[in-house]
Amino acid sequence: MTPDVTVRQKMKHEELGLTNAQAIEMYRMMVLARKYDERALLLQRAGKINFHVSGIGQEAAQVAAAFALDQNKDYFLPYYRDYGFVLSVGMTVRELMLALFGKVQDPNSGGRQMPGHFGCKRLRIVTSSSPVTTQVPHAVGIALAAKMRKEDSVSFVTLGEGSSNQGDFHEGCNFAGVHKVPAIIMVENNQYAISVPIAKQVAGRISDRALGYGFPGVRVDGCDVLEVFRVMKEARERAVRGEGPTLIEAMMYRLSPHSTSDNDLAYRTKEEVDANWEKDGIPRYKAYLMECGIWSEEDEAKLLAELKAIIDDATAYGEQASFPQPEDALTHVYAEEERGTWQ
Repeated sequence: MTPDVTVRQKMKHEELGLTNAQAIEMYRMMVLARKYDERALLLQRAGKINFHVSGIGQEAAQVAAAFALDQNKDYFLPYYRDYGFVLSVGMTVRELMLALFGKVQDPNSGGRQMPGHFGCKRLRIVTSSSPVTTQVPHAVGIALAAKMRKEDSVSFVTLGEGSSNQGDFHEGCNFAGVHKVPAIIMVENNQYAISVPIAKQVAGRISDRALGYGFPGVRVDGCDVLEVFRVMKEARERAVRGEGPTLIEAMMYRLSPHSTSDNDLAYRTKEEVDANWEKDGIPRYKAYLMECGIWSEEDEAKLLAELKAIIDDATAYGEQASFPQPEDALTHVYAEEERGTWQ
């Protein structure tokens, strides 16, 4: 499908250097992340998995970030809601399902961690842990190492706005600013730290904190995939030029409960949640692609059928895979080449 000349003037993705195929692939990854998330929620309600932390409503910023980074050079430290990000940089739905079911083939931790604790050496995804925000100093340290080696890579780290009030965040940002490391720190501000609304978490804007650290802070509509892509692209260009880090505050809304153990209606109203569904980034981006003339309802139907098949396959694969056994207890503890030293 080729857009006409009048529509082409509205095609923001071309202005940002994205082809039609790339713009469509961004949409595909957003929908894939959403459909995976929905399946995970169903599996938990059916008693087939124990726990799930949802990222519904946050896909646009996550996918945009992945497309703006160099997936062959950069280092990634995502947080536990970043399904859209890890899928976009190369993790498969099968791999996410292995983690969800806690199976030994799980590339993140061999089935040891809760799902959402990402780690994948082949994709430069650095292992995360349950204590929130510890990934920020790690990301800054990786960025410092890249600077010392004169690599043209950046370190990208995400966290929630509640986590931005932890000491690790402030220490990491301060160090990043002092040493002008090539890091991008993105706060996915989804308005709630579990049950605590943003008004009781932060006085002012999180992005304004960057002024105290000595580097730029940007607030962006986290439901606008192309705007997040633009901001991320600029931040990466700054970093590789040696101009230091950027703090990005991506504004969004957590459309699902905090986790499957949470009753979100105990602290927010259904009307509030329903109103924010109207701002959801997925239908907004679909409408944009259709306006550009590069997407249709027929394309949508084909996509949904394709993604259902992928998720059905991954679900069956995850269910049938093996659980860790007692003899696996010492695997994934030490680097394999070092294990002999410790015995």
